[in-house]
Amino acid sequence: MARVAFIGLGVMGYPMAGHLARVGHEVTVANRTQAKAATWIGEHPGRLAKTPKEAAANADFVFTCVGNDADLRNVALGKDGALASMTEGTVFIDHTTASAQIARELAEKGQAGGIGFLDAPVSGGEAGARQGLLSIMAGGHEGDFERAKPVMAAYGRTIEHMGNAGSGQLTKMVNQICVAGLLEALAEGLDFGERAGLDMEKVLSVITKGAAQSWQMENRSKTMLEGKFDFGFAVKWMRKDLDICFREAEKTGATLPVTKLVERFYAEIAEMGGERWDTSSLIARLKRGD
Repeated sequence: MARVAFIGLGVMGYPMAGHLARVGHEVTVANRTQAKAATWIGEHPGRLAKTPKEAAANADFVFTCVGNDADLRNVALGKDGALASMTEGTVFIDHTTASAQIARELAEKGQAGGIGFLDAPVSGGEAGARQGLLSIMAGGHEGDFERAKPVMAAYGRTIEHMGNAGSGQLTKMVNQICVAGLLEALAEGLDFGERAGLDMEKVLSVITKGAAQSWQMENRSKTMLEGKFDFGFAVKWMRKDLDICFREAEKTGATLPVTKLVERFYAEIAEMGGERWDTSSLIARLKRGD
């Protein structure tokens, strides 16, 4: 068992930190909203720290799961940031979906102090975090990955080393590009089937056994047909992730025509008041005129 710090107790981080405590790690948590951290402490064994710096002191592994590059830079490099108290031999594991650029920046900062760094974004959504069944894609030094992998196993079902620093974030970008396209196709297919008067329960029972099958179809088709979107990964955060993809694509020369179109559709969903809806809410845009 290890001494771990977990910074960022949002929709994903809260249950992830809980799994670390459940398997017996000595967990210290910190969160921008202290009340949220206090609630976590009320539900799990652990210690509450006021700042990332305090949380990271004496930790073997420091985990972060925050909103974006700016949030990550603040909790890692700010005056009360985690790196200010981390010592040689500690491994910093960041689960934020952020840019490859900041991953490389933090890896370089850590290396200067003998601190390992892994950019390790996750996929699987809130349900995957709660069930401890996340997919984790990590970039960084392989030795740091091998040390951290048994700890991440508390909430990760698939944990892969993708390459050097930034590779985890680049892999997450591939994931989000694929998810965006899949969800729009699923929304269009479901809407088409309903308008054609088909029994959609039967339709799904057939096509989920064929080439159209996907995680999104298995887990989101029913709620999409019911118009339920008050759960899961929010449109606001998907738009943030896709913006990261677009900025990286400009550097690599990749073209993302379908992804750009879907992002415009998500902008329409946000204008409809759906910024906090699940990303499967793309179907709501198709039904506006009904």
